[in-house]
Amino acid sequence: MSEGLRFVATLVSEPAIMALTEEHIAKVREAVIHAGGHVQDHVWLEQGEAADLHISYITEASLTKTVHEALLDLPVDAICQPEETRRKAMFISDMDSTIITIECIDELADVAGIKPQVADITERAMRGELDFEAALKERVGLLKGLPEGALAEVYESRLTFMPGAAELVGTMRANGAHCVLVSGGFEFFTSRVAGELGFHEQRGNRLGVLDGLLTGEVVPPILDKNAKLEALMEIASSRNLTLANTLAAGDGANDLPMLMASGLGVAYHAKPAVRAAAKAQINHTNLFALLFAQGYRRTEFKNFAS
Repeated sequence: MSEGLRFVATLVSEPAIMALTEEHIAKVREAVIHAGGHVQDHVWLEQGEAADLHISYITEASLTKTVHEALLDLPVDAICQPEETRRKAMFISDMDSTIITIECIDELADVAGIKPQVADITERAMRGELDFEAALKERVGLLKGLPEGALAEVYESRLTFMPGAAELVGTMRANGAHCVLVSGGFEFFTSRVAGELGFHEQRGNRLGVLDGLLTGEVVPPILDKNAKLEALMEIASSRNLTLANTLAAGDGANDLPMLMASGLGVAYHAKPAVRAAAKAQINHTNLFALLFAQGYRRTEFKNFAS
């Protein structure tokens, strides 16, 4: 194995659950060495929370498998990637259950008194068990007649940002990265979330409204998994970026094409099929992990709003 192929394995834990220790790092180091890799001294990005191991003489696939197996019983996330392209120039992300903690359509359904029915369809669609476009039309159809004011009610009283979301966008933006929010959800929410967090661009579906009431229809064209992939390709090309320099995050089946095409596609607390297919996954920690994965130290984190 050529020493020229250098990788970095970033280990991240949630200190409130379990601090990352020298013993955990040593366990990974020993496993990688046993698999034939060479490990340099580790570097703490934040003591007890995140550390880098710089590795060579091993393939990326073997490294990822080895590190994940070493951490199998621990609440530690690990992202393995080529060292050369770890600092990304573009970030593209899903919104619901990724950048924000809720599924907006489920909360709208709650206002309408039909959340269990709608949430079940949402869950199945995100697992890839239902056609996304058909499931979206069915759910929106159930919201017909809901006052338009319910959108503002959900945004103001129910929507919260995922821990680390503000810092992820703020830090990447401050370091010259282009940040894009793409959602199969609704533009009413994407436009406001993007504005608050500092995303440069946003794309979402539009709800039909007539006389202050939802019509039960989505205004075409519908933003689906193919549109998310197209957004990644189009924006990266327009900015003369290779896909290796892009980072994507999402949790549902409609995010998979985007995740698979990006340089680092991260399944964030995702559905099983998404975790199985994505290049990387975050299962235990939060969005701060995506900054650590790029080599940012906590002292370098920034917030767009501040």
